[in-house]
Amino acid sequence: MARLPPVSSAPPKLALCIPAYNATGFLGRLLESAHRQTVPFDEIWVYDDASKDETAALARQLGAQVIRGESNAGCSHGKNVLAQKTSCEWLHFHDADDALEPNFVETARRWMKPAPAPDVVFFSYRTLDDENGRPLGIREFDGPALRRDPLAYCLSEQINPFCGLYRREPFLRAGGWDEDRQILQSEDQAGHLRLALAGLKFDADPTFTVINYIRQGSMTTSNLPGAQRSTYHLLRKAAEMVPAPYLGIVARRLWMTAGLSGSYNDWANADRAADLARRIQPEAPVPGARWFGWLARRSPRTALRLREKLIRTLRPAARRASVYHRSPDPKLPL
Repeated sequence: MARLPPVSSAPPKLALCIPAYNATGFLGRLLESAHRQTVPFDEIWVYDDASKDETAALARQLGAQVIRGESNAGCSHGKNVLAQKTSCEWLHFHDADDALEPNFVETARRWMKPAPAPDVVFFSYRTLDDENGRPLGIREFDGPALRRDPLAYCLSEQINPFCGLYRREPFLRAGGWDEDRQILQSEDQAGHLRLALAGLKFDADPTFTVINYIRQGSMTTSNLPGAQRSTYHLLRKAAEMVPAPYLGIVARRLWMTAGLSGSYNDWANADRAADLARRIQPEAPVPGARWFGWLARRSPRTALRLREKLIRTLRPAARRASVYHRSPDPKLPL
């Protein structure tokens, strides 16, 4: 009778995986915060996405293992490469321009247990202005909702990997992050949808472990209309993949995308988002005032343009340039 291999008593390992492009101005802050952990990471990796500066040299100087890409392929590609490269059982992906609280690893280790423990855990985080450190808000997650229906939650919410902990084996089995360039600015949500569709178990921890910096010139803030076009392509893909009971959530997100695209005068994207929402769920409630929903079901183009004109006339402050939309829902009463 063959002997079974001995069960390892070693604690599971955690890898910090950082995709970086031209990151010398802020990567040091993140790596220094990684070295200040009360419990250390087992491995720290940086994927240098064909940077034109000294990102790779800085990462090595600060103790990270570095993989250099030959051409700029995007954050999702870099994260997938690192997930394949490490041998750690758990992964944490972090944007190069953010930072960690000293308790991240210590908190994460409370969740790093064998199944049926969750495969994905989200931690609370603080958002600060990168220029002056001014607090801009906090983000917390609904653990019961994530446990109950992770697909509905991931469809409704934009969630960044910098606040997440991932079990490596099911993450890889699900296909990792989506590398479709059309959804480049929505790749985080696309990845979480992929994991939820694959049946991974989700949960949340209320502990604050991450600092998110809002920085002028980042991929998020430098092209807000492009972010909504990316969201449209994500939702178009989602409409083809999710079970029918979830199409109402997709339709609601499409209407929100239409409204935000209109606020940036990107009427082509606004119109196609509204048209897709009507095709997949003709009777789904339209977010907004009652008059807007009534008109949107009859003439979405007229409804979108009339609402935007009213907002700009009656509430011009709502359309002043902002650094960052924190929610896909403009929450406008008009």
